[in-house]
Amino acid sequence: MASARVGDDFQDMLPTMADKLGGDGLIKELCNGFKLLMDKETQVITFESLKKHSALLGLQDLSDDELMSMLREGDVNDDGVLDEMEFCVLMFRLSPELMQESEVWLEEALQQELASSCFDKN
Repeated sequence: MASARVGDDFQDMLPTMADKLGGDGLIKELCNGFKLLMDKETQVITFESLKKHSALLGLQDLSDDELMSMLREGDVNDDGVLDEMEFCVLMFRLSPELMQESEVWLEEALQQELASSCFDKN
């Protein structure tokens, strides 16, 4: 399945990027990656734009079926393309280690928010 192969490619890279760039920096880099892969006219990643630019991600050896599977996996709204948010979510989903780290970040942020909320000041 394409997601396993793609996930293997990103599993080690995204956590390293997150460590080096921080959360905001990682999101910025993912957005830059999206812009490299998107169709310049439609501003989304289509099958054609993904196939054309797949070597930028090291995915040049994926078959058309595997590329379509990748698109389908990330296409939350079933419009046949990936918008920027769908692409970023897909990249996180393909990196289990990063997903675990993001859960920790979310939990820490929630704890900080609760600690500073009016509930703790009574």
